[in-house]
Amino acid sequence: MEWQAEGTVLARRPHGETAVILDVLTDLHGRHSGLVPGGASQRRAAMLQPGTRLDLRWRARRDDQLGTFSVEPVRLRSGLMADPLALAGLNAVCSLLVFALPERDPHPLLVADTERLLDLMETGADWGGDYLKWEIRLLDEMGFGLDLSACAVTGAREGLAYVSPKSGRAVSREGAGEWADRLLPLPGILGGAGDNRGQGLAEGLAITGHFLNARIAGELVGRPVPAARQRLVDRLARGRPGNGY
Repeated sequence: MEWQAEGTVLARRPHGETAVILDVLTDLHGRHSGLVPGGASQRRAAMLQPGTRLDLRWRARRDDQLGTFSVEPVRLRSGLMADPLALAGLNAVCSLLVFALPERDPHPLLVADTERLLDLMETGADWGGDYLKWEIRLLDEMGFGLDLSACAVTGAREGLAYVSPKSGRAVSREGAGEWADRLLPLPGILGGAGDNRGQGLAEGLAITGHFLNARIAGELVGRPVPAARQRLVDRLARGRPGNGY
């Protein structure tokens, strides 16, 4: 068995004295692992860091084996390591993908969004809102997508103010009625109206965080969301001006 493709390193771990096992994200082969002989050497360490874009050739005798990678650098994304906020973002993205994605299950839309987000993080731009959209994409790809287009109770597309913590659907202020205190506020960054229009990234990440914990961690994976995600949320809260907090 053999294939060749580009992919981005998500994680690496030592294997024996000289090799490493890489977890990479590819378009057609999804999250895929492989052994890199000699990958623990000092010369290759920078090339095999999370976020690095590689040209990969995977080989194995059978499809169900770990297999080996031959790798060549395409893009190092060294800027991610130079900015503490970008590094926190990289760690959150990579850890969530390793946590949530079944191995060898393709998700090309998520891959495209991930590559765009990592590129944006490297530029030093304000990418907090893009990260929020990425978490929404991750939830959608895992089968727990949010529906914020219309009220789940009345069908109205205006005046949306809440999200149901059970269904992930938007609810208008009229539709919420006496149940409002049991719903999640829908912030303006996600289309919330009225009093919620000024709310931003913190409230949006509270919504995605709820569903990451309740659905992906609680129902799909069976263990807590990686701590790197909360570290990023905390850092964004005290990060650059204009991030919506």
